[in-house]
Amino acid sequence: MYLGEVESGTYGRWEIQVKGAGVTPYSRDGDGRKVLRSSIREFLCSEAVAALGIPSTRAASLVTSDLYASRDPLNKGQRILERCSVVLRLAPSFIRFGSFEIFLGRDEFSGLQGPSAGRHDIRAQLLDYVIETFYPCIQQAHSNRKDRNMAFFREVMMRTAKLVAQWQCVGFCHGVLNTDNMSILGLTLDYGPFGFMDRFDPDFICNASDKRGRYSYQAQPSVCRWNLARLAEALGSELDGAEAGAILDEFMLTYEAFYLSIMRKKLGLVRKEETEDSELISDLLHVMHNTGADFTNIFRLLSCVPWPEEGDNERATVGPVVDLILQQCASIQELKVANMPTMEDRELAMILSMAQTNPVMFNIVADRSGVAQQLERMGRLKELLETNEDELKEKQRDDWIHWVSRYRRRLTRECDGTCDLPLIKKERLSVMNSNNPRVVLRNYIAQNAIQAAEKGDFSEVERVLKALEKPYSDAVGLEPLDGPNAFGEKEQRGRDLTVGYDRKPPAWAQRICIT
Repeated sequence: MYLGEVESGTYGRWEIQVKGAGVTPYSRDGDGRKVLRSSIREFLCSEAVAALGIPSTRAASLVTSDLYASRDPLNKGQRILERCSVVLRLAPSFIRFGSFEIFLGRDEFSGLQGPSAGRHDIRAQLLDYVIETFYPCIQQAHSNRKDRNMAFFREVMMRTAKLVAQWQCVGFCHGVLNTDNMSILGLTLDYGPFGFMDRFDPDFICNASDKRGRYSYQAQPSVCRWNLARLAEALGSELDGAEAGAILDEFMLTYEAFYLSIMRKKLGLVRKEETEDSELISDLLHVMHNTGADFTNIFRLLSCVPWPEEGDNERATVGPVVDLILQQCASIQELKVANMPTMEDRELAMILSMAQTNPVMFNIVADRSGVAQQLERMGRLKELLETNEDELKEKQRDDWIHWVSRYRRRLTRECDGTCDLPLIKKERLSVMNSNNPRVVLRNYIAQNAIQAAEKGDFSEVERVLKALEKPYSDAVGLEPLDGPNAFGEKEQRGRDLTVGYDRKPPAWAQRICIT
């Protein structure tokens, strides 16, 4: 429910909405309610993402209700009563890509059309409002309407490319990245089944109901480009079709440039840009994936890698930091579970049978991304079944020593011999620690807060919020409260439950299901 807007010379312009306040004319079959569980997640994550320096809608308050609503939190047909709540959220605007799709005509595949199909007069009015209000520089720079609109579309493309690059660099996965959840201002919008990656996995899916991985971590950039193409379609004659296509063609290159720029900062490469940096980054992610390393904590640890000194014994010098890195890597059992095929048993059996009975057809099918992914998982699982924990740890150690050594060689090239080395070292640490968060809103952190709040105790929500407001700081305490975990399991301090929020997540965190 849209309450209005506030304009302030100090804080700018903010639209005010309440989410979960009841039925509206657009609720369809829903009850218009938002339960405490999802409200806490949205409240905490919108503030967490903003504190990370990523554009986001904001949460001003969360109010609980005496009402209860029937929900199926695990999407398994098991409905329970959950307490309702209302989130007051703020943004300069909540207009989305999908806002322009209400003017589309009938779709040839679905037979559906927008509720204001063909009303190009309203479309023009909405477009004018967005550009005049939120892109005043573009409005003032162009007297020709078509030129103005193309400049607007290019800016939306740039903002979207930068936004998804920022997501990728902190391991954030949105979960439902459709056109209705894409902000026309380049904000992170609508926090539902989101997730921050724990163990790095390019195929990470945070939304348990996304069975095909449409919105997986590595798919996010291409999905954002697809959504921009839908926006161009919805704007129709307001844009020049050929020019809009050319702008869309620039999206991936623009995204990659933003991504590489941020990743260089995460590695403390602040003085020089080398073409080999891209390979160094991709190889780092490859090692992280193979070793099941924690995404957030590994990047934070890289600032501990010692600057190369003449006469260093490489293995002895990097050994201590590699030991810390290995503590953030997965065990052999965790990797076996992570590499289990996710395809349905019957479908998998059919493909494996095809490999033996019809190799030609198998080669055609195996080229499809989903099948290739499953075959790759099976290959990794086979390797894991043929090794033991000691052999795995030795290989992980060798892989990390090899990459860290390459990274140190790259660091030496930051200084050309005439520069102030102590200043460069200081700058490197400062940049790394301000781009690699110590804490992010992992699902288990949110779950602990939700569990306490459902019992009437909001102190954990407040405590987590305080930590998330300063994600790059070492000064904020991050020890969770004592008590049973989200699955009702009471464990001893120092073991599984009371793992600090800036450390490797406890084992039970992998069992949390968000839909």
